[in-house]
Amino acid sequence: MSTRVTTAAEVAADPAAPSRARGPSAQEAPPSAPAPSSGRGSIRAEAVIDTDAIAANTAELLRILRRYRADAALMAVVKADGYGHGAVESARAALRGGATSLGVATPTEALELRAAGVEAPVLAWLWPAGEDVRAAIRAGVELGVSSLAHLDAVLAASPGARPRIHLKIDTGLGRNGVGPADTDALLAATAAAVNAGKVQLTGLMSHLASADVPGDGSVAEQTAVFRSVLDRAAAAGLHAVPRHLANTPAVLDHPATHFDLARCGIGIYGLNPVVTPAALRPAMTLRGTIALTKRVPAGYGVSYGLTYRTSRETTLALVPLGYADGIPRAASSVGEVWLGGTRRRIAGRVAMDQFVVDCGDDPVSAGAEVIVFGPGDQGEPTAEEWAQACGTIGYEIVTRIGPRVPRRYRGTDPEREHPPLGASPADAGRDDR
Repeated sequence: MSTRVTTAAEVAADPAAPSRARGPSAQEAPPSAPAPSSGRGSIRAEAVIDTDAIAANTAELLRILRRYRADAALMAVVKADGYGHGAVESARAALRGGATSLGVATPTEALELRAAGVEAPVLAWLWPAGEDVRAAIRAGVELGVSSLAHLDAVLAASPGARPRIHLKIDTGLGRNGVGPADTDALLAATAAAVNAGKVQLTGLMSHLASADVPGDGSVAEQTAVFRSVLDRAAAAGLHAVPRHLANTPAVLDHPATHFDLARCGIGIYGLNPVVTPAALRPAMTLRGTIALTKRVPAGYGVSYGLTYRTSRETTLALVPLGYADGIPRAASSVGEVWLGGTRRRIAGRVAMDQFVVDCGDDPVSAGAEVIVFGPGDQGEPTAEEWAQACGTIGYEIVTRIGPRVPRRYRGTDPEREHPPLGASPADAGRDDR
């Protein structure tokens, strides 16, 4: 038999062609035709972010936190561009949901929030002591201090400014944070700087290694070390300082780690890192448009290395997303997508810009919508299922979705005025699918 390509033009001309799956607010249209309500036409790919879900997830985590500590506050972690969801929009949604402060890794990330008009307290905790942090201090960014060198750098960068700092203690994770041998020296130096009016201490913090591992004894060990450091801080004269240790899994599973503040990252985006149930809804849906379909014979090879060959005459559908967009190459022949009302497995290797799905004799045409992952409402895979298939964690799946994939925001956030790439300002905030 010959290989035949179904074009988008043929699909648009055939009134019996299957329509693209859309949400209830969308109007039906031929797959290659523009969505009437959006004016954007067919898109290669986009990540649709539900800001209402982020706000609701934040409120739910805060509710759980306050079951054990009524006055506790929540810091929403929006580092790594809001775990791939967009830092500014995620920050605004989390604040709407009850977060009182924001956390990022780097001072540059904090300054991006400030440049977008986000005025809430922002803490940045990962920076080399040689970095110029003057702009961050001027912008009121709170800085994590993990060594005497960090403290010295803050003091040198801000004579007379009294910057706000959080001491980060390594209680057993073995990464960032002052180690056991230097903790007392840093406490003493910080107390001297506070007493001299050179800095404001606004937090004592640490981070847990294994809060997401059921029954892991390191959680209790780290909590005990943290309490010991808090006692030593008080003895050094550092009193009434907000204390924070718990992350999302600790909020859900380890109430003994709940101090004055919890730092929640992955949970606000709706991914649950533990087995304990929680009313969290995934906020990201990664979707695209089938670029091409073709009929091929049995035994036809697919993608690099020809690791997949068709078992029968079949239709192949081309999804224009690849590892340059954040699709893991490890998803080759194991990842599933939602296409034409059912799950379908990737056929062969994920390439830089594309992957292929074997659709058999189902009537799938160019222009059809494909959902890579989402909240699971239609039966589509979730980011957690993708993580399981790829041997990784949900954090990586959503965070690695790159800048080549435009973000589109849906929700009720009145502050959001950022339309997606290629959209007009009138499209900002609209849910068209």
